[in-house]
Amino acid sequence: MELRPYQWEVIMPALEGRNIIIWLPTGAGKTRAAAYVAKRHLETVDGAKVVVLVNRVHLVTQHCEEFSRMLDRRWAITTLSGDMGPRAGFGHLARSHDLLICTAELLQKALTSEEEEEHVELNVFSLLVVDECHHTHKDTVYNIILSQYLKHKFQRTKPLPQVLGLTASPGTGRASTLDGAIDHILQLCANLDTWRIMSPQNSRSQLQEHSRQPCKQYDLCHQRAQDPFGAKLKKLMDKIHRHLEMPELRRDFGTQTYEQQVVELSQAAAEAGLQERRVYALHLRRYNDALLIHDTVRAVDALATLRDFYTRERATKTQILQAERWLLALFDDHKNELARLAADGPENPKLEVLKEILQKQFKGPKSPRGIIFTRTRQSAHSLLLWLQQQPSLQTVDIRAQLLIGAGNSSQSTPMTQMTQRDQQEVIQKFRTGALNLLVATSVAEEGLDIPQCNVVVRYGLLTNEISMVQARGRARASQSVYSFVAAQGSRELRREQTNEALESLMEQAVAAVQAMDQAEYQAKIQELQRAALVKRAARAAQQKSRQQKFLAEQVQLLCINCMVAMGYGSDLRKVESAHHVNVNPNFKIYYNVSQEPVVIDRVFKDWRPGGVIRCRNCGESWGMQIIYKSVKLPVLKVRSVLLETPNGRIQVKKWSCVPFPVPDFDYTQYCTESLTDLSLD
Repeated sequence: MELRPYQWEVIMPALEGRNIIIWLPTGAGKTRAAAYVAKRHLETVDGAKVVVLVNRVHLVTQHCEEFSRMLDRRWAITTLSGDMGPRAGFGHLARSHDLLICTAELLQKALTSEEEEEHVELNVFSLLVVDECHHTHKDTVYNIILSQYLKHKFQRTKPLPQVLGLTASPGTGRASTLDGAIDHILQLCANLDTWRIMSPQNSRSQLQEHSRQPCKQYDLCHQRAQDPFGAKLKKLMDKIHRHLEMPELRRDFGTQTYEQQVVELSQAAAEAGLQERRVYALHLRRYNDALLIHDTVRAVDALATLRDFYTRERATKTQILQAERWLLALFDDHKNELARLAADGPENPKLEVLKEILQKQFKGPKSPRGIIFTRTRQSAHSLLLWLQQQPSLQTVDIRAQLLIGAGNSSQSTPMTQMTQRDQQEVIQKFRTGALNLLVATSVAEEGLDIPQCNVVVRYGLLTNEISMVQARGRARASQSVYSFVAAQGSRELRREQTNEALESLMEQAVAAVQAMDQAEYQAKIQELQRAALVKRAARAAQQKSRQQKFLAEQVQLLCINCMVAMGYGSDLRKVESAHHVNVNPNFKIYYNVSQEPVVIDRVFKDWRPGGVIRCRNCGESWGMQIIYKSVKLPVLKVRSVLLETPNGRIQVKKWSCVPFPVPDFDYTQYCTESLTDLSLD
């Protein structure tokens, strides 16, 4: 567990008790350096207590291994993540252990919890380690926690923990100029109350020797010469546009810009009570999704997603609008032709390039390991299916599996979901070599420690410079390859080339901040911190004002699909500050509950999932039932609800944005009232 010279160089201020950000490339040993700082901190500070914050569940276990090796069982370590099930309260565990490794969300909940066993104050900890600290910005959970730190700092009411941030890619914050990038780095340093951002200066040569970069190659292809399947989808979308009678809608089909346009159209239609227009927009989004999948993988995969969507529509909708009937018929009339075009159409040129890369990298006895990064869970699933169906890839030793996020969005299907337990199992198999290829989304970009990874493929991705640096950092083996696969002249290619320029800009900005006069730097940091606190306080006041705009009983809840009334804002309560439930006993007459419970392969402390709840009138999914302690409660998805306010109808993206107060759920009061109702019956 000895540290290398460049690790010693970057941690020296932290060993003296200063707040720093360690900026080292992926694979250079940031976690080991942080573990050593924690060890020295526990040895030298009276009553020391360390908390390590991570932003991905699988990093809890991974960091525990690294810290345990460094601490050598001399101190009590515990881990906490959202899938740990029944356990002692967060506060109790924090107070009874020397070092706690947890997801940031759990610490944030503990800081605001009113339960004695759960609650914890930030000053309980004497060292706060923030992994992947470049996420400490805007309204991320990291920044919410650190804003409490800054509040205490200026109030000078409580002792504060030392802060140690870790990152491989501070980023540029979307800046395109050096001054803008410097401002971004300074803001990051201010958010983490950083004395200095540390990177090797005297021992840079040792770092370069140890942390070799993979060989980058652009593997480009031509666009499809002919695309009858894609052309057919666009013709069908044109037909829907003509029915919509909205000529101002842009027809840039198959782009994320178009997707945003139809999402906004759907919301505006819902608020205006134009149900049929909203339905057209929802179906156009599905066709656009199919075009995106077709561009990324195969026409058969795109068609499969459309078929799944229309099958679910028929199975779940109990009330069909005229627009839905027309849209169902439109797909039925053309699905056979679409199937023929999908089967006969030309191969995606990007897949041909990918096939060549895999054949080259996985042939021979070298036992390589690789990761293919793609944008969505659906495209990851489709790529894995393609891999398994390629005869030419069966002759090389490829043992592939998905590594994707938990998948709790409204568009998730069982095939595009992955539980946290699944993730852990896949990562472990990849580490041991039982699997040698991961088809992954961004969930695998940060922190995944696989030293033997030989090849990383970024497959047609449109992301920022931080994602590029993080994904590239997974390729750590000697003579490893980083391949970017895209079509010539594509937006994805232009973005990757821009990312390279932004990475250089980021390095210049960090160097400029490091070179600043210390007094000037500290003055700027304090100014940014005070401004951030004022801005956050103003936003909090604005949100509180927005939530007081109407009385809860003045706001009616409507089904987003059929506009049937389902209750009032006064019927809602918050469970664990997250789940919005309807506690009106009469609410059950408005929905049906599926017999099969929602599958969530996690055990929660106080609740377990029940069945899906659907509008009894139209079949729209409203959310799910949960069994909280001993009572069944219907949890509503905010996107399934339209709000009828005294000023008109609105749709909100988050429950925190509703224009009325929602009190916390009182379990004792609810049980008492339920018993009273039963006795009256």
